Amino acid sequence: MTLTVYMPALGAMGAALAARLVAAGAQVVSDLDARGADTRQRAAAAGVVHAPEYAMTESDIVLSVAPPDQAMPIAERFAALARSPRGDTVFADMNAISPQLAVRIGEKIEQAGARFADGGIIGLPPDGVRPDPALYVSGPAAPALSKLGEYGLRICLLDAPAGAASALKLSYAGITKGLIGIGAAMMLAATRAGVADALSAELAASQPRLLESFGRSIPDMMPKAARWVSEMHEIARFVGDDRADAEVYSALAAFYEHIGREHAQAGPEVESLLAFLSSGAPHNERDAG
Repeated sequence: MTLTVYMPALGAMGAALAARLVAAGAQVVSDLDARGADTRQRAAAAGVVHAPEYAMTESDIVLSVAPPDQAMPIAERFAALARSPRGDTVFADMNAISPQLAVRIGEKIEQAGARFADGGIIGLPPDGVRPDPALYVSGPAAPALSKLGEYGLRICLLDAPAGAASALKLSYAGITKGLIGIGAAMMLAATRAGVADALSAELAASQPRLLESFGRSIPDMMPKAARWVSEMHEIARFVGDDRADAEVYSALAAFYEHIGREHAQAGPEVESLLAFLSSGAPHNERDAG
């Protein structure tokens, strides 16, 4: 039988995963009514077929890949529709949410009569060139997602309860996206202080790999910054609201919100960051030689 996967959201990552599944012979469906033109275009390119939302309760797997603030609303819609669930449908929450929220979502899904798998995606959307993203999954129903490995996805099973995959995802994102935010903030601070060129030269001399990484990651971050805000809040909750280190991620949420506005308005700080990274290019070439 053909594997049927329902995807409630089709952003860049979701659409890329859908395309991989379809290419391997799975049927991927989603409710495309009232979706924007961009989403419809991504769906068409990926080979996603329109199906009403109630189809999610009739699918083999529901793969929820959405912004963190949409994770619970999607689960609630599934639970509301699952009045007579098949019983073997696996609802996989692959969003960047705190383990605490993942557990609450799992309880809601299981109360609706379906099975739940906690998940987290580490990596960029698959494109056939760079390494595929890893889809970490945990919880009692996680082994059922191994089937997706037969359809082109890289599934990494954790022998751990629901919440573990989310904890791993947020730990990783806290390091990588935290470092990007701190780097961008200090580049802007150095620019305001008039020492941008000196900092760029020093990074090129003593931290060339870090500067090279920032040269890719910071421009890539800017159009995504607004979407990273809720993820930073989830990381803060994961760390623990009563811990001082959680404040780091609350502050990064505010910083990414600011950068998101700057990018939308083509603000001066976007230009400052691009200018800083551009000025580092000659230093990188010198050191590489």
